[in-house]
Amino acid sequence: MDVDKAKTKRKFYLGQELEFRREHMEVISPLKDGTVIDWEVVDNIWNHAFRRRLLINPEEHPMLIAEPSTNSGQQREKAAELMFEKYKVPALFLAKNAVLTSFASGRATSLVVDCGGGSTVVSAVHDGYVLQKSAATSPIGGEFLTDCMMKSLESKGVVIRPKYSFKKKEVRPGDYKVVDLDFPNTTDSYRLYCMRAIASDIKESVCRVPDTPFDEVAYANVPTTSYELPDGQTIEVGADRFKIPDILFNPYLSQTIPGIDGFGDSTSIRGLPRMVS
Repeated sequence: MDVDKAKTKRKFYLGQELEFRREHMEVISPLKDGTVIDWEVVDNIWNHAFRRRLLINPEEHPMLIAEPSTNSGQQREKAAELMFEKYKVPALFLAKNAVLTSFASGRATSLVVDCGGGSTVVSAVHDGYVLQKSAATSPIGGEFLTDCMMKSLESKGVVIRPKYSFKKKEVRPGDYKVVDLDFPNTTDSYRLYCMRAIASDIKESVCRVPDTPFDEVAYANVPTTSYELPDGQTIEVGADRFKIPDILFNPYLSQTIPGIDGFGDSTSIRGLPRMVS
């Protein structure tokens, strides 16, 4: 099929609609390292937010858009073009995330550490303006830590099964057996999305930043924490509870996880203390 024709026939599902498995459904993100790479998807998200969630007519409301400190001029122009030409908003203001965070804390001058899903950004704000040359960025964010958790569990032989791939059948009262379901038309991206959701929950439930820099020997005998996966199997998470979060501070730790392209050999990837300095 012609690519342009295929694009016009795409149907978008957003938010909680992704919880239901559909044949041949791909999961895509419009962002990479905090920057928009697919404006068609962003347009659909905005449209969904205005029409189906906020239930407003954008032509009647001035808009405030929060943007990363590292946003380029082209990105700003595209956002303004969409808002004015498609949504016909009466007024628009683009504000830097760091400035909004600083104002929310009641300060006009501050150092803002913004650790998100796709990246970490440290910015200096002076009298309500971001000092652009001071902004330090790192591709290590929540999503990278989720990847580390998933790969680490896989290397230990833990199999994370997506919720759609099985069902629980009652063999006798109170005793359930897990039965595999086969959906051959499920895309790899949807399967990965479901597995990442479980790995992310493990990360958020059992991980915490260590009090001292992580050391393999020192943390070898820490008590494990149990976590029950959706299919009923219980796993024990030990040193990884502290190791995964510490990657934010020591990126070289990611090299010790099998299957992860480590950042430790790159001088451009800095840990949080160096970025703040």
